[in-house]
Amino acid sequence: MRTRLRADEFLIYSSAEGVAMQALASGEWLTRERVVRIATICGLGTLAILAWLAAFSHGTLDALGRPLGTDFSNVWAAGHLALDGRAADAWVWKDHYAVQRALHHKADVDFYGWHYPPPFLLVAAVLASLPYIPALILWQLATLAPFTWLITRLVPRRETVLLALAAPVTMICLTHGHNGFLTALLLGGGLMLLDRKPVFAGLLFGCLIYKPQFALILPPLLLATRNWRAIAGAILSAGLLVGLTLAIWGWPVWQAFLDSLPLTRHVVIEQGATGWQKIMSPFAAIRMWGGGIAIAYAVQLAATLAAIAAVVWISWTRKRPELRSALVCAAVLIATPYALDYDYVVLLPALAFLWIDGQRHSVLPWDKSLMAVVWIAPLFARSVAQFTHVPLGLASAIIVAAIAIRRTMVRSSPSRHSRAASGR
Repeated sequence: MRTRLRADEFLIYSSAEGVAMQALASGEWLTRERVVRIATICGLGTLAILAWLAAFSHGTLDALGRPLGTDFSNVWAAGHLALDGRAADAWVWKDHYAVQRALHHKADVDFYGWHYPPPFLLVAAVLASLPYIPALILWQLATLAPFTWLITRLVPRRETVLLALAAPVTMICLTHGHNGFLTALLLGGGLMLLDRKPVFAGLLFGCLIYKPQFALILPPLLLATRNWRAIAGAILSAGLLVGLTLAIWGWPVWQAFLDSLPLTRHVVIEQGATGWQKIMSPFAAIRMWGGGIAIAYAVQLAATLAAIAAVVWISWTRKRPELRSALVCAAVLIATPYALDYDYVVLLPALAFLWIDGQRHSVLPWDKSLMAVVWIAPLFARSVAQFTHVPLGLASAIIVAAIAIRRTMVRSSPSRHSRAASGR
């Protein structure tokens, strides 16, 4: 009798496990109500964190003595140096740190280095014309608002705003005062307009000169699509930004930037001063696992070439442009050795592009569940990497790329299940 009960229990367990796997594969568990509920919880968590930071802050520091907006310290300090007639000193770590200490009235405040090309100094100088806290708030609102608008243009549904604002990566970008929203706006907006308004798309792409490691994928993309007008637009906007910095500050700022690159490469990229759990790239994964610098560079080179090849291939297929756009968003993260968790905001437009494609074509098994993993992953990615050495952030970029490639390889056809897959 005991053996029979155990067999029955095994059958029940196996049946329940099969039902669960089927629900995960089909995405049936992701009902609209459940998605809204999960996003609402995440959004309330973000509001609670922001409220705690505001309520227990003193001056420009939070309750733990860290600068509010953390990385925004380097933006404001660089802008202050530029306004003070010392623009080239923004890349001199000693001088930059002195400004940060004076700003926060704390001798041992954490140092946040300035590694950007001179075009971003134009933004920093404007922001530094305001006091630190108002500048931080303006910076976040001025980039988050248009980025959210972009996502709603891609996916015009009632819950889209909630999913964009409540995304864990949004919280991470907000609390770090970073430029992830601007990067995602320029990249996502350019991809959205690439086929319809190529010149304007190119203008947006060219502005990514302020973060050149995120533009490695764009030349192969534009050349593979033979989009000469977009190339012209990118050259125009990038050239104007470079010319403006030369007109205002002259060559010394570019010389200072170039002179700072070896130190930045050695300390920030190769030695991982930021923390390997925060840097979510193939290079960082190898270093986190104990691999040497040469091996890490070799793996990164292979990943970069693979990302470029995938983008060129999907561009040549000329199928389903949303899949191309989603792959590009993932590829820009995979192709650079230096991408942090707040940079992963660019995967939100990628998810939007995948959703659009899913409405028009077949949604493959596991797609919806994997997309949910990508959305929620930034909430855990840093901790998971720190305690288990599993690069969950990098894995989420690879998941997006894999979904786009797999859908492209499946014959395109109108979906009989698109309505069901959308949760309607």
